[in-house]
Amino acid sequence: MRAIRKFTVRTSLPARLARLDALASNLRWSWHEPTRELFREISLEGWRATGHDPVQLLGWVGSERLEALAADEAFVARVDALADDLDDYLSQARWYQSLEGAPESIAYFSPEFGITSALPQYSGGLGILAGDHLKAASDLGVPIVGVGLFYQAGYFRQAISREGWQQESYPVLDPDGLPLTILREADGRHATVALALPGGRTLHARIWQATVGRVPLLLLDTNIHENADELRLVADRLYGGAGEQRLEQELLLGIGGVRALAVWARLTGAAAPTVFHSNEGHAGFLGLERISQLVQQGLAFDEALRVVRAGTVFTTHTPVPAGIDRFDAGLVRRHLTEELLPGVDVERALALGAEEDPGIFNMAQLGFSIAQRANGVSKLHGAVSRSMFQDRWPGFDAEEVPITSVTNGVHAPTWTSPILKHLAERELGTQDTTRCDWASETVSDETIWAARREMKQHLVDEARERTRRKHERNEGAAPAWIDELLDPEALTIGFARRVPTYKRLTLMLHDRERLRAILTNPERPVQLVVAGKSHPADEAGKALIQELVRFSQEPAVRGRIVFLENYDISMAKTLYPGCDVWLNNPLRPLEACGTSGMKAALNGSLNLSILDGWWEEYFDGQNGWAIPSAHEQMDAAERDAFEANALYDLIERQVAPRFYERDHRGLPTAWIASIRHTLGTLSPALSAERMLAEYVTRLYAPAAAAVAVASADGAAAAKGFAAWASRVRDGFGAVEVHHVEVEGVDRSPVVGDDVRVRAFVGLGALRPEDVTVEVVAGAITEEGELRGARHHELLPAGAEEGTHAFEATIAMDRAGTFGYTVRVVPRHAMLASPAELGLVAHARA
Repeated sequence: MRAIRKFTVRTSLPARLARLDALASNLRWSWHEPTRELFREISLEGWRATGHDPVQLLGWVGSERLEALAADEAFVARVDALADDLDDYLSQARWYQSLEGAPESIAYFSPEFGITSALPQYSGGLGILAGDHLKAASDLGVPIVGVGLFYQAGYFRQAISREGWQQESYPVLDPDGLPLTILREADGRHATVALALPGGRTLHARIWQATVGRVPLLLLDTNIHENADELRLVADRLYGGAGEQRLEQELLLGIGGVRALAVWARLTGAAAPTVFHSNEGHAGFLGLERISQLVQQGLAFDEALRVVRAGTVFTTHTPVPAGIDRFDAGLVRRHLTEELLPGVDVERALALGAEEDPGIFNMAQLGFSIAQRANGVSKLHGAVSRSMFQDRWPGFDAEEVPITSVTNGVHAPTWTSPILKHLAERELGTQDTTRCDWASETVSDETIWAARREMKQHLVDEARERTRRKHERNEGAAPAWIDELLDPEALTIGFARRVPTYKRLTLMLHDRERLRAILTNPERPVQLVVAGKSHPADEAGKALIQELVRFSQEPAVRGRIVFLENYDISMAKTLYPGCDVWLNNPLRPLEACGTSGMKAALNGSLNLSILDGWWEEYFDGQNGWAIPSAHEQMDAAERDAFEANALYDLIERQVAPRFYERDHRGLPTAWIASIRHTLGTLSPALSAERMLAEYVTRLYAPAAAAVAVASADGAAAAKGFAAWASRVRDGFGAVEVHHVEVEGVDRSPVVGDDVRVRAFVGLGALRPEDVTVEVVAGAITEEGELRGARHHELLPAGAEEGTHAFEATIAMDRAGTFGYTVRVVPRHAMLASPAELGLVAHARA
């Protein structure tokens, strides 16, 4: 008999342990090791049985155990001390409070948040990044409020059948049993938001709140009685459903999310956000809701758009068009009604998401339309994004496209093994592994190697236990060979991530005989630990998993390679630290960042990766190995063969020899030197604190300043900017560079000489102050393209018969052969980039 609903009865704590509730309900426990140790001490068996969930643990142990702990003076003192520490953490000023002019509140929208396995509202890297973003915000004191959806079934749980096929299940989550609280009105009713849908329907959502240290996270839940049955399922599954359900999820996230923030600010007295950050394009409709609100306050659409753009940041994560959410434009048109977005003309709204295909509404284009500041998530991904979206800014070179990059980071307290934290505390006086001197002789080679071996033993034990449970489920009993699965002394390579085809899960299987020889080498054995989920609709990805699982079942290698099912945060915390090497072999440049290798590096694991994503900018020859990439235009099969053979060569000739080369103490000193170097150089660089500090200084603070100017005095500046932009767009077609004169090049100039440039420009109805006229000069390729260009502004020098002169004297400070051109771009104090309007006029040859 199957239950139709579930509910949770929370435990009643003894009075002396009442503060345990605060420790369990604030998700700081997910990265605060002393608090986690406290809960483990309550019951290690219960901690494991409840999936490391303190809320469930307190109900699991029962009242008898809690009463016994309440009588334990030492335990009560620890609870009180940790609760006091939490209070201090929540109230004390931190890094952000030392800044001047920083925004008072920042909204961070994401379709998924990976905080802890106890709150399964994530699928992969995007969600984990969002979770780390909030955790780092809490640690740094950044006043962020997260906004997402509550998925009734979260993402799927993965099981692998006897045949190696991925099977999905969707356990229904009870939010009352999760570390969440409901946001309530003064009369006790749950607070809700509502969205008008086509057909006279209304979508309601209540607001759950998770507390992530200092950061609130609002999650919108549609499974409530106010909704018709079909609307209860709008937020049923993460990335689930057909086109209309997915669209309604994103309308709820963006529009409902902005409305939920207003409810939250009203009920809590917190400051309403002034800066809005859309983590990927899924939340792009937030811009339309904010435009609607401003239009209802009296602004015109274009004026409201200028205010919204000034205060919005958009992060793109995909390096391929196929990774962008795209909806049928007719479907979007039916949903963007006056009832949903009062005052917003649907055709103007559709134009913000327009792409080359007029029948498609593109969420990435919407993201760029509503945000004045945009970024990719690694330096390489920033360059890829500028090329990918260059058509949006015609006439500008790819390097001028206004998409910057902030390389992702990972939250060190979450992803660093307790073993390494305790080593750092014991030997170096701090648990902050990102600020340790790992080259110090205080930490001996023996100590570092012992910690690494302990981490690996934990992984071996967990891999055996997980594999045992899988066999018991599928076959009724576990075979004896599982007791010998993996060798804690062998070189261990890890590979775990989502399983789209471009990540090439099975590249390692390209030459199976050679792989078998590597795995079973009697002197230098290698073992592989693999995990990952394929999207339920991705049959090709599931087939890759099956192919690898079947290979791992071969008697000759089954002790040396294992696929662990249901990859999640809980598994990852053992997997990353337990591997000696972390493998990543995507098709370059399709990995936007790839943070799993970062988490491994925080634990002293070395990376073995294609130079893609973050590794392209951080590989230095001492922290791991770079797998050579074949030319991107090479045939796919040839490329796989080239890169697979390069991978095998590296393992056989460099990785394994360095790992197994030992001194008289039995220590791999060269390998340990690489561990020290990795911990010392990568730990601070890869931290989410570094990442978030960049977002604050380079994106949030400028956005806050821009929106303050745009909004002041009844949005006077935004109104002026909108009118100016309209005038410039209308008039820019008449802008023309008629003639360019250069003095001082009749003979070859030498370094130190001056060159005088004068350009004669027709501006039509525009004024000189509306534009910047500049010389663009740089090295010139054989094709005549400028490279490494410098920009020199020409100043107004009079006008005659409708032609304006602009001139400047330019000092020659470099030797070489150069080319130049003259161009005209719009100029306004509220432009974040000269390319923002996509307008430019070039001199003709």
